[in-house]
Amino acid sequence: MGWAVTPPDPLIIFLALLLDLIIGDPHWLPHPVVAIGRLIHVLDRGLRCTWLNERLAGILLLLLVVVCSAGTTWLLLELLNTLLPLAGWIAAVLISSTCLAARSLHKESARVATALLAGNLPLARRYLSFIVGRDTDQLEEAEIWRAVVETVAENTSDGIIAPLFWLTVGGPVTAMTYKAVSTLDSMVGYRNQRYLQFGWASARMDDLLNYIPARLTALLLAVAAPMAGCSASEAVRITVRDRLKHPSPNSGHPEAAAAGALGVQLGGAACYRGVSSWKEYIGDQLQPLDERAYYGMIKLMYISTVLMAVACMVAAFFLRGSRVPFI
Repeated sequence: MGWAVTPPDPLIIFLALLLDLIIGDPHWLPHPVVAIGRLIHVLDRGLRCTWLNERLAGILLLLLVVVCSAGTTWLLLELLNTLLPLAGWIAAVLISSTCLAARSLHKESARVATALLAGNLPLARRYLSFIVGRDTDQLEEAEIWRAVVETVAENTSDGIIAPLFWLTVGGPVTAMTYKAVSTLDSMVGYRNQRYLQFGWASARMDDLLNYIPARLTALLLAVAAPMAGCSASEAVRITVRDRLKHPSPNSGHPEAAAAGALGVQLGGAACYRGVSSWKEYIGDQLQPLDERAYYGMIKLMYISTVLMAVACMVAAFFLRGSRVPFI
C-alpha cells in the first residue's frame, strides 16, 4: 500500500499563482524551503560521519529529504481534510503558493537592475550575489546585466514553470517534492571536490524532474515573444541551434529561447568560488545586454507564466478525480 496524489482543483492553481504574484515570499512568513534547507544542512553533516561512501550517503540524503518533505505535506493535508475540508483546501492553496517564485524572481532581479541604473555598481554586485551562484565582486555592468537575464531565464523554468507542471501532475505533494529536489540541487549539486559524489544523486534527480519543464519553458517563451515585442522565430531558431551548449542538460533550453527572443548573446566567462569557468555562447549579439534586455526578459517571464497557468488549469480540469501513484 502506498501513497497516491490527486491533481488539484484548477482554482487552487489560479489562487496559488495569484497569491504568489500579490505577496510573493515575505521574509516574516515561515517558508517550507527554509525548513528543507535546514534539514539538508543537518543531514549533510550527519551523513558524512557514517560508514557510507559519499555517493551512497548522497542517495540516502536525497531519499530522506524527499520523504520528509513529501510526507509532511501529505500528512498535513490529509489531517486537515479529515478534520475540516475547507481548512485542507486553504492549506493546499498556501502550500502550492510557496512552491512558486514569480514575484520573488522579479523583486530580487529588479533590485540589481535599479542599482545598476542608479550607477551603484557595488550595490548591484551585492544584490546579484543573492540570486546567482557565480562570484560577483569583480563583474562589470554588462556582465551583471548578462547574469541577471540568464538567471531570470533559467529560473522562469526552475522557479515557475516546473512547479506549476508538478503541481498539475499531483497537487501540493508533488510540487513540494520538486521544491525539495530543487533545494537539494542548489545546496549540494555542485561539481566540486566536496559535492561531486555526495551531490550526484540530487543533481541527477533535479535534471530528471526539470527535463520536461525546461523544454516547455522554451516553447512558452517562443509563444510569448510576439506579445512581449520580441522575435518568436529567433527564439525558435536559437533554441534549436544553441540549446545543448549549456553545461546543464536543461538550462540551455530556456536561456537559448530567451536569448533568441531578445536578440542578445548569453554565456561566456564566469567565476565560481574563485574557479574560472567558460560557457559556450548562446544566441547572437544583435542587441546589447542592458536594461532593455532585462525588462524584455521580465515581460517574457510573466507572459509565459500566465500561458502555463492557463494550460495547467485546463489540464487539471480534465484530470480531476484521477489519482496518481506516488510511492
